[in-house]
Amino acid sequence: MTAATAHGAADPIPPGREASTRPPRRGMASRVQSALGRGLVSVVLAAVAMFWLMPSFGLFIASLRTPQQNNTSGWWTALTQPAQLTLDNYQRLLSNEGMVNAFFNTVWITVPATLLVVVLASLAAYAFAWIEFPGRDALFIAVVALLVVPVQVALIPVAGLFGDLGIFGSRLSVILFHVAFGLPFAVFLLRNFFAGIPKELLEAARMDGAGEWRIFRSVILPLGLPAIASLGIFQFLWVWNDMLVALVFADSRAAPLTVALQSQARQFGANIDILATGAFLSLVVPLVVFFSFQKYFEQGVLAGSVK
Repeated sequence: MTAATAHGAADPIPPGREASTRPPRRGMASRVQSALGRGLVSVVLAAVAMFWLMPSFGLFIASLRTPQQNNTSGWWTALTQPAQLTLDNYQRLLSNEGMVNAFFNTVWITVPATLLVVVLASLAAYAFAWIEFPGRDALFIAVVALLVVPVQVALIPVAGLFGDLGIFGSRLSVILFHVAFGLPFAVFLLRNFFAGIPKELLEAARMDGAGEWRIFRSVILPLGLPAIASLGIFQFLWVWNDMLVALVFADSRAAPLTVALQSQARQFGANIDILATGAFLSLVVPLVVFFSFQKYFEQGVLAGSVK
């Protein structure tokens, strides 16, 4: 018996066993293939991004060229002739009273419609998720069932109702319609998110004497901010880019930018400078809103994917 065995030391590892426990070394070919694979994915994604951004970039270049240049040559010629680029189109757009009023009408319609949907849906979602009241489940099923109702079905009946109320043709009618049809999806989205908040947090707040309103402000809103921000982005984009509802319910004084651009499209050859400039202006604002809240949007999309 050796001294090592007498003291209880472990037997030495047989030759070859140590090598088998190490992770296998990757050969040069596999490392090169992996690097090329990542590089290929990056190239493909960059190509797809450039493909989808090309129309927006072309629209921006067209908005900086004169109508004569846009009628006689493609926008890509400005890449080799930068002297074509000018800000005259934007100056003319800002001096066009109809387009400026349409832009502000879009703002006055989109902002209230977004805020009302977010506020009302947050309150309703909290009630459906954490407050017990008679008929809660049946009412929530009814709200979810409204998701399948197409907008086109309600245009004529709601138009008649707004006419009886004396608000048809105003911005208020467009706002109310967007709020009514935005609430079912908003309540459904936020209710499912709020229901995933740990129940222990709410019980602890109630043990500390907090009421429902205090719990909503101090617990639900901070934890539900990613989902609320995502909903706000979706609602803002839907209302900002809408044309159907505005065509039906808004008159010429309350028409948003989409309707104003559609009326200009009837004379595309003569008004391409206003069309391209107004369309790019209509595109920039949603992009600014999206990238401003991109962090919350990503959190809201990924929420609930992992525990």
